[in-house]
Amino acid sequence: MISAIIPTHNREPFLERSIGSVLAQRLACGELIVVDDGSTDNTAALVERMAARAAVPVRLVCQRNSGAAAARNAGIRLARGRLLAFLDSDDWWLPDKLAVQAAAMAARPESLVAHTREIWFRRGQRVNQKKKHDPPDGDIFAASLGMCVVGMSTVMARRELFDRYGLFDESLPCCEDYDLWLRIGCREPFLLVPDRLTGKDGGRPDQLSAIHRQGMDVFRIRALAALLDSGVLRPDQRRAAAAELARKCRIYGQGCDKHGRPEEGERYFNLAARYRPTGDQSA
Repeated sequence: MISAIIPTHNREPFLERSIGSVLAQRLACGELIVVDDGSTDNTAALVERMAARAAVPVRLVCQRNSGAAAARNAGIRLARGRLLAFLDSDDWWLPDKLAVQAAAMAARPESLVAHTREIWFRRGQRVNQKKKHDPPDGDIFAASLGMCVVGMSTVMARRELFDRYGLFDESLPCCEDYDLWLRIGCREPFLLVPDRLTGKDGGRPDQLSAIHRQGMDVFRIRALAALLDSGVLRPDQRRAAAAELARKCRIYGQGCDKHGRPEEGERYFNLAARYRPTGDQSA
């Protein structure tokens, strides 16, 4: 019934914990798909070794390095389950994660997607989340405009969600989850399972959030512009999205000016003006 999907790229030191947390679930998944996105370490050997002694089918898919979005999409296309559960290769699930989340979705058959709370660690030490990181329940759209508020490793979704709204945007090197959750969240509620069922370890330089930290809003702006141009938003959603895009453009444009890139900054100031909501006269 459940397909677990782990995309990975050169995460051998963490992958054993991630795979182990899937195999240790109280409710076993029907299959685990590990998509090796062009790793140059011993990822494939590790997966094959763990698969040999696993009680559930473990499928290793190897592809050339194409990014996290492409790796997740490959897993989605191959998955045979009616429910798809995602896990990043440096995160892990608590043993009850699949059981609790699947039960919550069974109780709410109209829900196409659910997420959970997380336990956060930074360089191995547990840290408290700020109020702004509280995951929302139901209508997540407004909360999702500023930043991604749905943890990728917490998500369980029915297959028809992707049939209806499409897959991750493979042109985005990061923030592909921000983009997809906005595309879905403007039309579908997200069911929050309030338990902390997912472990997340951050603060490392190899993570996409660190690699793209200086330019993440560029990809968020691209996602917002595409959403605004899609014509699917209600008037209130469009106003909120346009205001957030204009705000991000102004902040990024000011940063470009500060760092000696005035032509790039001007492009973002013009983009802010293009999408500025009616009646917003801010510069």
